[in-house]
Amino acid sequence: MDSSGAEASTHSESKDNIAPSTSNIPGQGGDGPKSKKASLKRSAGEPKNAKKTKKQKKARVSRPAQLGYTVHQGEDMLLVISSSTSQYDGSAWMPPKKGRKKKKLVKGKLKAKPIKKKKTVRAKAALANNPVIKTQEAAAPFVPQKAVDHRWGESLPEEVLINIFQMVVVQDGAVPFLCRAGRVCRLWNAAASSPVLWRQVTVGHCWIAPGKTQLPKTEQKIKGTFDWLASNRFSQLRDFSLCHWKKNVDYAVGVVSQFCPHLRSLALSYCTGLTASAFQVLGLHSRSLQSINLQYSEFQVEGLLEYLENHGSQIKQMWLTHGLKNDRLLSAITRGYCPDLEFLEVNTRLDSKECELSLCIQALQGACPKLKTFRMLNVRLRHKTMRSAADSALGFPLLEELCMATTSYSYMTDKDLLDTLFGSTRLRVLDLRGCTRITPSGLAALPCLELECLFWGHYYSSHVGSSAPKKGLHQVTQKWSQTLQQLDIANQLFTEEDLEIAMRYLAQATEADTLRSLNLSGTRVTPPALRSVISQLTALSYLNLSSCRYLPRGLKKIYRGQEDIRQLLDKL
Repeated sequence: MDSSGAEASTHSESKDNIAPSTSNIPGQGGDGPKSKKASLKRSAGEPKNAKKTKKQKKARVSRPAQLGYTVHQGEDMLLVISSSTSQYDGSAWMPPKKGRKKKKLVKGKLKAKPIKKKKTVRAKAALANNPVIKTQEAAAPFVPQKAVDHRWGESLPEEVLINIFQMVVVQDGAVPFLCRAGRVCRLWNAAASSPVLWRQVTVGHCWIAPGKTQLPKTEQKIKGTFDWLASNRFSQLRDFSLCHWKKNVDYAVGVVSQFCPHLRSLALSYCTGLTASAFQVLGLHSRSLQSINLQYSEFQVEGLLEYLENHGSQIKQMWLTHGLKNDRLLSAITRGYCPDLEFLEVNTRLDSKECELSLCIQALQGACPKLKTFRMLNVRLRHKTMRSAADSALGFPLLEELCMATTSYSYMTDKDLLDTLFGSTRLRVLDLRGCTRITPSGLAALPCLELECLFWGHYYSSHVGSSAPKKGLHQVTQKWSQTLQQLDIANQLFTEEDLEIAMRYLAQATEADTLRSLNLSGTRVTPPALRSVISQLTALSYLNLSSCRYLPRGLKKIYRGQEDIRQLLDKL
């Protein structure tokens, strides 16, 4: 056994020192155990340093491939990746060489592993001896991280970020945008906490979807959120709105009124559950409140009446929806509950059937002499007369806008219109859409001389009234030709001759040239009348000629922009 072991060790030493031959060695499979024993004996006689070097070499067999690209920062904070080597250097796939193909064919299935191991060991040894290459490989993967660490948000001034947030708030509202933006980073949190961004807040369905029930946990979350917002964000709140709330309306209004001393406007749209206690809290804390909007909302009328009786002198704007209970508010206003009222709007839904409203205009003129805007949208107003002999001699001296538009029909006549506007010399906007009983002579008798917008079209199919042609439109255009900016006479049955004369008066205002919008839809306007207007009014940017029977085909449409209108002039 000793002699055979010595022979085996001698044979293995000779194999390590010479190159591998291409011939087969007999008895290779049977010398396996002997070779292990011989290697153990040989390693026992070698020094310890040799073992460490072999272990270190085996530990570095798997080496990552070198990166074949470089990353650097270009313009506009973009990372540019470019190749730093040739097409094949450093890549995972290498084109085969001619010599390797021949060796593979010659070797066949013989062992080529010792050659690969020697090459890898030599390469690793070279890398271990050359520290410069090693540091370059280690530093290459960290190049993209340096570019990522440079963030634009760290150097952005807080004032600039606040201005950016202000643009988003104007378009989308403060909630929930500012709540989400404050969670991004400390800089965004500081910018989103600016009181300037929280002056106007509208809260809708932030917690529950419309029509779904509200769980007790959700209700507590809503109350906690409102408490936190009121104490940390609403210090400079001016305008507050709630939309489509069915619960917790009293709580929200109460918290906002207590924590917001600068509250100026309160709007509730499609909300229910506002009780008298909420109006009491408003009276105690919101001394700067000037505007109340309760359109399409359910509330206790008694609570609002009590509030107006005690604090109505500070209210300047009010929106109401027509209803049997809400009409009591108008009677309270005519009794002088809101002497400084400047804006009053009473509206109803378009599909509402009960829309008649009885109102004494003379009483309203005496109770609200500072009224500037008076709107009755889709409400048929019935004029009452005062029982006492004393009547209002001033009218509405500061009135600038009167709207009596309706989609059905109106009871207003020339006399009613003159009784309403006999003292309104500052009137700028007059909306009489649907008022079929108003005549051109009644409009010409009004005292206002600088009317800018006149809407006098008919937009419904039933209750149109008489289909006989009308005359006298030239009285209206002659009176306000220098000041009119918008004119709407859609579906008014004036004759062709009368329309042509009226358009001539509009065209004569060449010095002012103020007309911007002209709606002639459904009228009997002719091409000669159009040419006289379009050729002179260069500022006209909207022209509606749909359903005009006296115009050629292809021209009955809406024209937007001066260039489009100039092309129409060429066709005419």
